Amino acid sequence: MNPVMAGRTGTEPDILDAHQLTADPELSARFAESAHRILADLVRGGAPLGWVDPPPADEVAQLVDRVVRAARAGDGALRAAYVDRRPVGLGYWLRYTRPTNRQHADLEKLAVASQAHGRGLGRSLTGALVADARGAGIEVLTLDARADNTRALRLYRSLGFREYGRLPDFVAMGGRRYDKVFYMLDFRGEGQQGAAQRGEERPQTR
Repeated sequence: MNPVMAGRTGTEPDILDAHQLTADPELSARFAESAHRILADLVRGGAPLGWVDPPPADEVAQLVDRVVRAARAGDGALRAAYVDRRPVGLGYWLRYTRPTNRQHADLEKLAVASQAHGRGLGRSLTGALVADARGAGIEVLTLDARADNTRALRLYRSLGFREYGRLPDFVAMGGRRYDKVFYMLDFRGEGQQGAAQRGEERPQTR
């Protein structure tokens, strides 16, 4: 059993990474099914997750497998939120596949089960994914969202993301049009800023 969750009971969430998740045979075996249930329920309720209709189970299973393999290879990160060993949310980022862009990554999905909204799980998941990106040496972490998803956009801004562009009336959903908003979190220069705060000298250039 995963030592992170062994014997855990209570209401505080566990935010597991791909290694912790797959190290627990029980959680690993059920994760794709759990992810499908969360995503399908949210899409059914109109959540802007990229699907018009709830995705089929096999599509979500393939997605989970791809993200887990990417995380193992250092090309992505997966986080899953659990309360009392019950899955209540997930999110992931993947490196860009184009060779010239592989130093950057895109936060592609973040989902919290409807019954767990209002508990700060979105912030916990996003914060963990941001920390994973920083630890992996990602230079710029990007994401895009529908402009009417104001709660998510407010969360991202509070974590340091900033808007760098938008496409007007780009997303078509239910006969309506929405702007597509692009956000970024730039980690470049953090080392120099940290050195300056510690009073360290910058290397001389000629």
